[in-house]
Amino acid sequence: MKLESAATLRAIMEQRKMSMARLARYAGCSKSFISALCLERKTTCTPQLAERIAEALEVPLSLLFVVNQSAASGRNAQKVSA
Repeated sequence: MKLESAATLRAIMEQRKMSMARLARYAGCSKSFISALCLERKTTCTPQLAERIAEALEVPLSLLFVVNQSAASGRNAQKVSA
């Protein structure tokens, strides 16, 4: 899943008074990964982790993440010629 906006993630964390370490504990990932998302060094994560982050922040998944189009588009599909 692709992060919509690092600024949105940071703003929601601030509103919820959620530190990077606390969010990482709730989401089941490392503090350094949350930091990388907040600083835009990373922009994607697994759908499961995205769901846990949204759940920990008590926001809809779609507020933070969009579906990674390249993963959902069947990039391994090949054109078959007759």
